[in-house]
Amino acid sequence: MTAARNPTDRTGAAPEVHDLVGVGLGPFNLALAALADAVPGLTARFLEARPGFSWHPGLLLEGARLQVPFLADLVTLVDPTSRWSFLSYLREHDRLFPFYFTENFHVPRREYDDYCRWVAGSLDSCRFDARVRSVHHDDGVFAIEHEDSSGAVHTVRGRALVLGIGTEPVLPEALRDLAGKRVFHAAEYLDRVPGLAGARDLTVIGSGQSGAEVFLDLLRSPAHAGTRVHWLTRSPAFAPMEYSKLGLEHFTPDYTRYFHALPQPVRDGLVPSQWQLYKGISADTISDIHDALYERGVAGAPVDATLRAHCELLEAREDGDRLALTFRHREQDRVFTTRTDGVVAASGYAQRRPDFLEPVLKLIETDGRGRFAIDADHRLRTDPAITAPIHVQNAELHTHGVGAPDLGLGAWRAAGILNSVTGRTVYRLPERTAFTSFGAPDAPEDRE
Repeated sequence: MTAARNPTDRTGAAPEVHDLVGVGLGPFNLALAALADAVPGLTARFLEARPGFSWHPGLLLEGARLQVPFLADLVTLVDPTSRWSFLSYLREHDRLFPFYFTENFHVPRREYDDYCRWVAGSLDSCRFDARVRSVHHDDGVFAIEHEDSSGAVHTVRGRALVLGIGTEPVLPEALRDLAGKRVFHAAEYLDRVPGLAGARDLTVIGSGQSGAEVFLDLLRSPAHAGTRVHWLTRSPAFAPMEYSKLGLEHFTPDYTRYFHALPQPVRDGLVPSQWQLYKGISADTISDIHDALYERGVAGAPVDATLRAHCELLEAREDGDRLALTFRHREQDRVFTTRTDGVVAASGYAQRRPDFLEPVLKLIETDGRGRFAIDADHRLRTDPAITAPIHVQNAELHTHGVGAPDLGLGAWRAAGILNSVTGRTVYRLPERTAFTSFGAPDAPEDRE
């Protein structure tokens, strides 16, 4: 058993032991905080290194909307009566009637961010400017040491730990040595794109929703009216996200349970094959892009934009005052080089293993590929020496499927974690959430 290195605050006072401590305050741990707030007698503390809540600030583009309905807020799909629902936020800000008349299920991304800020700023359990340095376990309790911006060190103790640190942007390997003012991830777009104003030629890599929104913004931006814009992806097409009603049932608890029960090799093969469920583009954005390209060509004007699928980035290098990008067309197996003045990589995000887990890391089970082994209730499998539970949010794509990063399952997962941590049904969760039956029947379905 690991010993708690610092069971007291640096002031010498023994800190309170909370029932639950969360590390990270993105939407998923914020959902947990919001649902926990209504549980009588439950004490919780959530720690976030940033000075305040912030949700993909580099991509809060004008006109960008959530890809899920507003009901996928922090609480509604579990408790629509919660004071922390999106409708409660609208009422608090006197926006219910304007929202009613918009008749739009998909809210502006900037408004979702503001809604989350409102919740985070209203909950007593949320602490910002708290960078976690280490986690120790002793006798059924976690000691979480964290530091504020002044350098002061504090310790919070909890009987359960929930990791909600999220994912981090990943640049393609070929671009990493060039990262800077001219080459950056889409997550930095709004901060970095002013430095590319007046460029002759810009390249967007990646064809998910973020890549599509960046490409559209460059097409529309007056600062890039004379810029030729390239959009390349290794995906087979600039394809729409699966948005049929039955297709969306892959984002239900029913499918999550089915997926978790599959053998790991089957799960690993399924996730990449389902790319249109989580890497596709909204139909509205595709339509807007086509309209923008069409308008560029009015009266025979040059469109000055190219779109190429099946293109894998092999190499990137500086070429004088420009950048040379070498691609391979995956179907034709042809290599070509294009030159550009800047690159925005909408190349996705990856899980990260935080340094603060080092004191307990050797006691956490992993699979054959070094990934955390995660039970159906989102609890990490650990050595018996760790008697307190560690749960994770949005770190279980490999075990729970494409719904792991989806906002629509956030409240359900948070409620399940609360039920597991408390050992009782704090929130009643439905047994059936989809019309589709995933998998073979448990017994013959003979009909006479």
